[in-house]
Amino acid sequence: MLTEPTLTSRAEDGRHVPLLVWRADVPLRAVSSAPLGGGIGVRRWVLNATVPMSYDREDPAAHLASIAAELALDGPGVGLLTGVDVTEVVARTDAGVRAWATVGLGTPVPAAAPTPAALAPHVGTVNIVVYVPARLADSALVNAVATATEAKTQAITELGMPGTGTPTDAVTVLCPVDGPEAAYGGPRSTWGAPLARAVHAAVLAGGSRPVVPWSEQLRGAKSNRSAVVGAFNDR
Repeated sequence: MLTEPTLTSRAEDGRHVPLLVWRADVPLRAVSSAPLGGGIGVRRWVLNATVPMSYDREDPAAHLASIAAELALDGPGVGLLTGVDVTEVVARTDAGVRAWATVGLGTPVPAAAPTPAALAPHVGTVNIVVYVPARLADSALVNAVATATEAKTQAITELGMPGTGTPTDAVTVLCPVDGPEAAYGGPRSTWGAPLARAVHAAVLAGGSRPVVPWSEQLRGAKSNRSAVVGAFNDR
């Protein structure tokens, strides 16, 4: 199964940048829209990396791969990026389905709206990681991504935001490689229903509190990082 994430950091430009790492006890099936490890395949880990709002690298997959190498993450995995301080991750469980979300809603947009001339420099990424404790068929994995997205959008609507998501949102769904195969992942299916509830609850909770981009937090008083890590791991 997928373990609870570990909070760590990387040194970059003289700063300690927070990272969340999920490790699988055994390889898992996954579907993801992430820059690294996207698509459908077998994955061994998930990485959610905070980046400054000034991030403008054109090789995010290569950047994430280098971070994974520094962390000695072996085999294929999934890499996500966000301007959110990943210590603010929210987790929810429903009927064995576990969902984690880092929620930045600074740039909510309707999916079919015209492209704006420029996007405001606010933290605007919702990264969702889900573990389903049953093997899902390929079609069910794809359906599960749609279900997670619908649940996210429901939460955003309930928060009163004028959008369906942000331009950089990503979803990752993981499940075991063995066992009887579930054919469906829609919101009324055996596993899609608890997935929807868990994602909705995580995004609603994460979006209900103010989120300051990590890079803007650096301008304030510096906190004791070891205390932050300890508090996170004691949750």
